[in-house]
Amino acid sequence: MSLPTSTSFKMPALTRRGFGARIAQATVLAAALGLAACGDAGDGSAAGGSSVVNPALAYEHPLGEITLGDPDAPLTLVEYASYTCGHCAAFHAVNLPPLKEQYIETGKVFYIFREYPLDPVATAASMLTRCVATDKALQFADVLFARQQQWAFVQDPRSALQAIARQGGISASQFEACMTDQEVLDGLREVQKHAQETLQVQATPTIFVGDEKINGNLPWAQLEEIITNQLPG
Repeated sequence: MSLPTSTSFKMPALTRRGFGARIAQATVLAAALGLAACGDAGDGSAAGGSSVVNPALAYEHPLGEITLGDPDAPLTLVEYASYTCGHCAAFHAVNLPPLKEQYIETGKVFYIFREYPLDPVATAASMLTRCVATDKALQFADVLFARQQQWAFVQDPRSALQAIARQGGISASQFEACMTDQEVLDGLREVQKHAQETLQVQATPTIFVGDEKINGNLPWAQLEEIITNQLPG
């Protein structure tokens, strides 16, 4: 069983070993250059001058949103992320914990997580997340990011993903069903197409905080300043 393909990521046929090696090399290069985003663009900065308020919110996710917090919170933060993106993993390890504690759990921010897979391995991880109960999906996403080096950049990422799925209570037959669910794959592609064409998302993470678009992963102090400025009052 091959990994699903992502419409936005064009690449020649590769062995799993070669594929993992190329992603690892790209991640190392990005780190060496000081980049804060994975993909085509992104400099870890806020995209100023946005004239559209909450552009990411004017969209109904075909697969249902993965969220955390109170939908009636005064501010919404939307993250577009790829599971094989090292900067996305860094966001979930460093920025998401204080975001949860100080803003989401206190009712100030409503958080929406949207998959934006940059490659077939990330697409497979996104499809797998959609097999998890909705209220556990974000927790499973955090596990995938925390263990990214154990499955995303290995010789056989599919088997590594299946091992994580098994630990999460997903059987072999359920895993196979996840990897071949055309409805889920089509939904992921639709979300990605909308993000590219309507929101000009070109890299991950791309984060929308109120009416501000952030390309890449900012240090927490900078992200918190943007959140504070966007909160009413």
